Amino acid sequence: MDLVNWLAAVQREKGHAAIMGILNVTPDSFSDGGRFNQMDAFKRQAEQMVADGVDIFDVGGESTRPGAEPVSLEQELARVLPAIEWLHETFALPISVDTYKPEVMKQAVEAGANFINDVNALQAKEALSVVASLGMPVCLMHKQGEPKTMQLTAGYQDVVGEVYQFLSERIATCVQSGIAQESIMIDLGFGFGKRFEDNCLLFQQMTRFTDLGCPLLVGVSRKRMLGQIIDAERVEKRLQASVTAAVLAAQKGAAVVRVHDVKPTREALLTAKYLG
Repeated sequence: MDLVNWLAAVQREKGHAAIMGILNVTPDSFSDGGRFNQMDAFKRQAEQMVADGVDIFDVGGESTRPGAEPVSLEQELARVLPAIEWLHETFALPISVDTYKPEVMKQAVEAGANFINDVNALQAKEALSVVASLGMPVCLMHKQGEPKTMQLTAGYQDVVGEVYQFLSERIATCVQSGIAQESIMIDLGFGFGKRFEDNCLLFQQMTRFTDLGCPLLVGVSRKRMLGQIIDAERVEKRLQASVTAAVLAAQKGAAVVRVHDVKPTREALLTAKYLG
């Protein structure tokens, strides 16, 4: 997958940010945990996303929500490989694998994935060399701490500056390890070891990160920060806020928006395209 040409093609065809559809094959993801971890339900959801206009699938087999417990390599492979194989055989759309484990990255690509979405920014042992050898585009995300405890210890002196520095250093490390910069995307990691005020400040100053020279992926769909804004504890009540945030992110330069709700996001992006 050529990241630069793919993003350009989406922009030419649709005139707005690419839509990444979240497909979690986990029992405990914060929003849709347990809904799509059975293959029949997974297939129906993927088919609906295609009908709704999704541009790329993002398949995850391990929840990274706050408080989540890690899963074994074997568990994660058993969850994601059948899903990726089916998507690859069924649709002519790119497939992202949401993982930080190098072995999952490798086997997922063999199964048909062509994009790696790593919340750990390739910091796991051998992750850099595996991605360099695979030649696949990768998204590097910032997080502070580990999912199980990250919201208990979150704290920054300058959240924008610290996230910027981290991503700048990770991009440089990737390039030094043989990963082409034009194959790198970045994610500010909203909700990953960040307080409400940190998330808001990062979102407000998102355009600063375009200086890093890599496309920006933004994922805030149904997240707690939106629930705090609109006083909605239940994730299913955060649709309008999620769609609004996706449009704002695109207007601030996001090349990809990662969402649960493909159709309303696409309709909102199209409306902004013609009326914005």
